[in-house]
Amino acid sequence: MSVTETVRNNEQLNRYELTIDGATAVAEYELREDKIVFTHTHVPESMSGKGVGSALAKGALEDVRAQGKKALPLCSFIEGYIKRHPDYADLVE
Repeated sequence: MSVTETVRNNEQLNRYELTIDGATAVAEYELREDKIVFTHTHVPESMSGKGVGSALAKGALEDVRAQGKKALPLCSFIEGYIKRHPDYADLVE
């Protein structure tokens, strides 16, 4: 699974999505100036424990970086991912 190919930014719904076998995990966000504020992450139970949430977080944060924006992780899942992967800490002000 290539993260950059499978995680997509659904700008109409303000969320990053990762769909596998008909199930979709989402990381919802709000745009605030030059920040992407992560508000909620949901991984369906059928996807739980398979690394889908981590792949979603990584893809979303890579997109934030590619856009030259900052991330504000109000969502505990995204916040925890950044703490476990300090190479994304530079995205947080």
